[in-house]
Amino acid sequence: MLHFPKWKIFLIVGSCLLFVLFAIPSFLSPQTRDSLPNWLPKQAVSLGLDLQGGSHLLLEVDFDAYMREQMTKLTDDIRTRFREEKIGYRGLSVDKNTVIFSLREDAKREDAKADIKQVITKMNPDLEITAISPLEYSVAFSEKSLKTARLRVIEQSLEIINRRVNESGTKEPIIQRQGDSRILLQVPGLANPEHLKELLGRTAKMTFHMVDDTVGYSDIERGVVPAGRRILAADARDSAKDGADNGKIRKYAVESRVILSGDMLTDAHTVFEPQTGEPVVAFRFNNVGARKFADITSENVGRLFAIVLDNKVVTAPVIRSPIIGGSGIISGNFTVESANDLSILLRAGALPAPLKVIEERSVGPSLGADSIAAGAKASIIAIALVVVFMVVFYGLFGLFADIAMIVNAFMTISLLALFGATLTLPGIAGIVLTVGMAVDANVLIYERMREEVRNGKSPHNAVADGFKMAFGTIFDGHITVLVASVLLYYFGTGTVKGFAVTLAVGILCSLFTSVLVTRLMVVSWLKAKRPKTLPI
Repeated sequence: MLHFPKWKIFLIVGSCLLFVLFAIPSFLSPQTRDSLPNWLPKQAVSLGLDLQGGSHLLLEVDFDAYMREQMTKLTDDIRTRFREEKIGYRGLSVDKNTVIFSLREDAKREDAKADIKQVITKMNPDLEITAISPLEYSVAFSEKSLKTARLRVIEQSLEIINRRVNESGTKEPIIQRQGDSRILLQVPGLANPEHLKELLGRTAKMTFHMVDDTVGYSDIERGVVPAGRRILAADARDSAKDGADNGKIRKYAVESRVILSGDMLTDAHTVFEPQTGEPVVAFRFNNVGARKFADITSENVGRLFAIVLDNKVVTAPVIRSPIIGGSGIISGNFTVESANDLSILLRAGALPAPLKVIEERSVGPSLGADSIAAGAKASIIAIALVVVFMVVFYGLFGLFADIAMIVNAFMTISLLALFGATLTLPGIAGIVLTVGMAVDANVLIYERMREEVRNGKSPHNAVADGFKMAFGTIFDGHITVLVASVLLYYFGTGTVKGFAVTLAVGILCSLFTSVLVTRLMVVSWLKAKRPKTLPI
């Protein structure tokens, strides 16, 4: 129990020094960290929103808007399939989350009913068809499929928000799901969230349509267009580029059919037009999209080709010649920032549903600095009191416990930095708590030693039995707290998770320092001094 091989001593001491080295950058300013040599660690603990200030946004996924879009698509699909199968119908419309239609009077009801069920089932097995009357039917998604769709929309939104926020250069965002339809976004260090809100507020659904140039300007202004066409307004930048400075936004009559969708894009980035020097967005399709793009541009030379983003025409260039390479350029009187934003949106992908900001808070840097000062002050006072208590009650052995406690604090901070964890004010409380538990473990060991000394055992045997007998109690206590921290992390949200992370990491470090580091110091002193009595 008291024998330490040289390799074990080297491993323990080396580990402690290494943890201290990795903890030091967290106490340095960013400028000082950047000036350090490349071979030294530079990763520091990331401070949370309550410590360095930043923006707090609570977003709600508009699942109703998603379902309206799905039901509109379903209506178009049913119309197309009914025409292909020659099923007579009328009154095809959407009522909330249900598609309603009626069979014609001359339809053979039983045959038509069988055909309808077969067609609907082939379209989507999750669809349920209900007979409202002998001739009237409704089609809706099953409850199970709606729950699955809601979960899928939330997960997709989380992933895309994460891409957009990280690609915008924001560091260490906290993105968490809350409930069935909400997402919490905290961005430390971001004082003005307006640009971020604009970036997240756009669905970024890109589609490509052919422009019907046979529809006259007056018909577009009056809203009179042929079937299968719809009127879309141009983006303000596109209107400005074309000289529409009379207060009117240019409008296009585009074909309703989407001939190419933005989900086939594989890359988008900002480049500069060689002739004009203006920033534009270069994009590239995947193999399937490239083939479609080549076919479309080959068959429609001389026609306008509309690039539509969130139901606004970003640009509508004329197809001069077939584009075989599967890449193109979006120009629209961009600034460098707006071109970068559009590139980020296209690379991250389209949101499955719009996002609404339902809660917004900003924490100023001064408040964060006050929180750091208050947390640091409380930690210093707590550690100082513990140091004094241990030295007064246990003398030299108390000093050993204090050294192990400081090593424990450095270990916790270094592991938080290595894991990329975010330190919050509750996280500081977790560190202070684990420091107290580390000392508590040494108290158990020392009290057991005192008991063994009173029973007449020699200092060597008292130390050996003290560590041996107290280990079971220490291990059980630490494992219990570790389980509690895991449960807090699993069921908690926000700052509760921050507290749980620091508590779990600190508990593991406490087990290492109280069992190995303190024992190494006590055993080393015992072998060097060979005392007749223990100074506790």
